[in-house]
Amino acid sequence: MEEITKIGNLIEYWMKHNEEHAESYMEWATKAAKAGNEDLSRILVRIYLESKRLNRLFESAKKASS
Repeated sequence: MEEITKIGNLIEYWMKHNEEHAESYMEWATKAAKAGNEDLSRILVRIYLESKRLNRLFESAKKASS
């Protein structure tokens, strides 16, 4: 069970780390749009949305590790 506890702790860390990156993607998406690069902005928004989706998977993994 000790390994499962470690995995649960890692999942929490990964979720937080992923969330920080997701917020950064949106900040840069805004900057790209303001700089006139809508294509890049849209891609960064998609990366943000995928990161949010990934966090939902992490949530499921966290529940499974409890």
